[in-house]
Amino acid sequence: MMEYKGYIAVIGYDNSTDLLYGHVVNAAPYAVANFMASDVEGLKREFKISLEEYLAWCKEDGVEPLKPHPGKLELPLYQELYARIAVAAAGEGVEIDEWVVEAIEEKLTGSRFPPPTGVGQASPGP
Repeated sequence: MMEYKGYIAVIGYDNSTDLLYGHVVNAAPYAVANFMASDVEGLKREFKISLEEYLAWCKEDGVEPLKPHPGKLELPLYQELYARIAVAAAGEGVEIDEWVVEAIEEKLTGSRFPPPTGVGQASPGP
């Protein structure tokens, strides 16, 4: 994945065209940027260009751009589940929010440790 100005893009490879591609995933319901390139550096560059073009188009047309999701999630938990989470978090000596984030990371990656910061991310632009 790559990140630029708070927008996150997932990356893939199309072997029929031999190109890397990406699209922004955290500004639903519409993809605000799609891009492709033959190498990683080109893909980073195309991501920034595509996103800047999208933002410029919005400004030019007086349209509010779709904003990246803020990264906050509210979950309605039934009382028994909340109690089980609270007990598990206390047993590990961590706050409930921290325990939930670690549990989600474990489910997504098979590890309770998130990937290192900056791995696979585009550097912030000017």
